[in-house]
Amino acid sequence: MSIAGHSAACCAIPPINAKTDAPPKGRYEEIGGLKTYVTGSPESTKALFFIYDVFGYYPQTVQGADILAYGDEKNQYQVFVPDFLGGKYPDISWQVSSLARIPRYPPPNPEIEAKLMEYLSTTAAPATAIARIPGIIASIEAFSPTIKTWGVVGFCWGGKIISVATSTTDTPFKAAAECHPAFVDPKEALGIKIPLCMLPSGDEPVEDVKKFQENLSVDNHVETFADMIHGWMTAKGDFEDERKRGEYERGYKVLLEFFGKYL
Repeated sequence: MSIAGHSAACCAIPPINAKTDAPPKGRYEEIGGLKTYVTGSPESTKALFFIYDVFGYYPQTVQGADILAYGDEKNQYQVFVPDFLGGKYPDISWQVSSLARIPRYPPPNPEIEAKLMEYLSTTAAPATAIARIPGIIASIEAFSPTIKTWGVVGFCWGGKIISVATSTTDTPFKAAAECHPAFVDPKEALGIKIPLCMLPSGDEPVEDVKKFQENLSVDNHVETFADMIHGWMTAKGDFEDERKRGEYERGYKVLLEFFGKYL
């Protein structure tokens, strides 16, 4: 599981402290020893396992979970956002300060680059997170026994986790989505066993995304938001810009339509 195919923009565009007009609808619970944001109707038998990007619980991320929970009147979901990284998110000082359309990557400072790569191979190692999923799912189902059906959505780093976690015959998920995924590896698409939605930004490698879709043998929806930056649906979403906010909302609408079809 290589991280060499890292998106040029992942961990290069700093998160935005967006102003949100919607206070959180959910709450934080400790489930299976992990802080977890929980939102949605506890009566719903359908649940979404939401894997954040490496910046954790940014307002845009939490609001996205709420949109998925309540945005479709016909198909409402319980949504769970476990704190895989235990609050150990990247230091903002590692980020390139500019919000340029095509940011520099790797970071120009060798010391910062070394710290980033160490973080991605230790604290945020995808393999470690993947191994924890079955136990977390079991803990959530004990917390909310009404759940019968699972979907999963991952952002940036979370997209990499999904590519691998949905490649096993015993995956607990019936449908999956990856948004502005990092480390896009076309070979991993060959093993995916369930319907997949992928929403790349304009910063993901075009050829890698194209080959990834060509290698999928399952129902899929791949739609590139070409004028959006990597991270536009989570920590780097810009709610002050009307166009960017509109595309943030449209991205979640696409996810709701996809999960409404396959869950």
